[in-house]
Amino acid sequence: MSITEKDLYRDTPVRYLGYANEIGEAFRPVIKKIFVHASYAVAISYVLADTADKSKKQYDKPEILGGGFRGAAIASGDTLLWQMFASVIIPGFTINRICWLSKAALKANKVKGPVGKWGPTMLGLLAIPFIIHPIDSAVDYAMDNTYRKYVK
Repeated sequence: MSITEKDLYRDTPVRYLGYANEIGEAFRPVIKKIFVHASYAVAISYVLADTADKSKKQYDKPEILGGGFRGAAIASGDTLLWQMFASVIIPGFTINRICWLSKAALKANKVKGPVGKWGPTMLGLLAIPFIIHPIDSAVDYAMDNTYRKYVK
C-alpha cells in the first residue's frame, strides 16, 4: 500500500460499521433482540469485507513480497481473527456486561422512569470510545504472541 492510499476499512467512516454491534448491545435493554442480532450481522459483514480486501491485496503482491496463496491465507487469518476479537466479540461482550450491570444496579436501587429505562443504554454508548483502544491494544498483544508468531 502506498503512503497516500487510504484503507477503505480502516481510514474512512466505513470503519464505524465495525462498531454496529456495540451500538446494538447498548440499545439491547430498550429494543427487540432482532435489532441487536442485525447489528451483529452488520459488524460481521464489515469484518468479512475487510478480510476479503486484505486477502486480495496480499494475493496480488509478488510472492517475494509475501503475496500469492500463502500470503493471502496468512493475511486472511490475521484480519479475520483480529477484527472478530477487537471489533465484535470483546467489545460486544464488554458493552453487554456494562449495560447488564448498570441495569441490575438501577433495579436494585429501585430507580425507575427515564433513568431506569435509558440509563444502561446511555452508559453503554458512553463507554464505547473508552473501550476501543485498550481492547485493540490487548488484541494486538495477543495476536503478536500467538498467531503472528506462529505463521511467520
